[in-house]
Amino acid sequence: MSSNTDTLTGQVVRRGDAGYESARLGWNQLHSRHPEAVVFCAETQDVVNALAWARRNDIPVRVRSGRHCLEGWSAVDGGLVIDVSAMKSARIDPDSRTAVVGAGLNQLEAVTALGRAGFAAPTGNEGTVGLVGATLGGGFGLLTRRFGMASDNLVGAEVVVAPAEGGAAVIRADEQTNPDLLWALRGAGNGNFGIVTSLTYAIHPLRQAIHVTATWPGLTDLAEVFTAWQGCAPHLDNRLTSQLEIYRDKVLLFGLLAGGSQDETLQILAPMLAVGEPEVATIDADWADIFAGLQIPTAQESANWRFLSQFVSEPFPPDAIQLVGEFMAKAPTPECNYFTNAFGGAVANSEPSGGSAFAHRNALFYAEPGAAWGTRGGTPASADPLTPACQAWIAEFDEALSRYVDGAYVNVPNAGMPDWEGAYWGPNVDRLRMIKASYDPDNVFTFEQGLTLPG
Repeated sequence: MSSNTDTLTGQVVRRGDAGYESARLGWNQLHSRHPEAVVFCAETQDVVNALAWARRNDIPVRVRSGRHCLEGWSAVDGGLVIDVSAMKSARIDPDSRTAVVGAGLNQLEAVTALGRAGFAAPTGNEGTVGLVGATLGGGFGLLTRRFGMASDNLVGAEVVVAPAEGGAAVIRADEQTNPDLLWALRGAGNGNFGIVTSLTYAIHPLRQAIHVTATWPGLTDLAEVFTAWQGCAPHLDNRLTSQLEIYRDKVLLFGLLAGGSQDETLQILAPMLAVGEPEVATIDADWADIFAGLQIPTAQESANWRFLSQFVSEPFPPDAIQLVGEFMAKAPTPECNYFTNAFGGAVANSEPSGGSAFAHRNALFYAEPGAAWGTRGGTPASADPLTPACQAWIAEFDEALSRYVDGAYVNVPNAGMPDWEGAYWGPNVDRLRMIKASYDPDNVFTFEQGLTLPG
């Protein structure tokens, strides 16, 4: 890499600089990459300058916002990381019910900003995840069945692309300008076509919500709880989205009703709450406050993570649920879990105008086995004896359930999956490749599971 960084703007951190270690690390410390430099961009022109410089110097680039790319693919050894996390603007228009947000806003910041104005947009559950990254792959959480996925609410984007003639250019994607790119960004936008510097969302009036947590100690009630949940959760009142989290010592049910009463919420959840004797807690509060209260400080989270993603189109039969229980009972750490999110509702019934590249709209639910281990600042994953045990456990878990699932989620990539393009995007792959050829003809935006050009 050339030492000449005179045309890079923003904060440039190079290998050997005092802040390099903190600048290069991602949230998931299982993976470690050593780029030659990280440029923290404060505005769109910084992104343009960084991309143009990288192309001029023939340097590979990766794009980063929240640092939550689970396989470490938002960094590259020997290349340039273009970090947009400082681009945190948020402009809310109550009249048009839209918000324009900078690419650096994380999900907690977005929920908080919208909440102050009395609005909401669907996001994932993890507050420190970059909103743009979550959106471009789909983005679902506790408002999914009410308002659809984050990508369903994406109505426009500013994107820095790499034209065939070289350099970098800023373009707009919406339903009038470059609508094919907007379609692709709704579910396949992560790192494939350009660098998103801002997104425009449709937003929804919402303040009050009801959050319910039910806890069953141990796994004795798992089969009955899971059967009840999958039988009704995708078909309930569309205002309510629910999730299961299964650990080796407990089963958790989370439900959120977007506007309504505690009694109403408990009545909707009654088929699940009637199983056994769960401990039930309810919160009636502003959605933004509920979301903030669900967050765990990063310093308290495990250092190393391995997730695998699954979409489920048919209810799990008893033997599949039994497998979940068997694997969770022998999970190598208490932090390992099996997570689900109910679909149906707005996901199935409210595809956005112009469509989207998201291919799993008819799933009953999303599922995710996850392994977590290690302490931040402690033993590196490469030297931790738990690393091979956790890796083996989740690989075996995923394989055991493979015949019951259909597809995978690009935001939680299944590294090593043979047909990953088909698993993520199904019949949309060929169209996505053609769009990539239009906006990234020189394949500047490439990574381990990036879209390939046609032919």
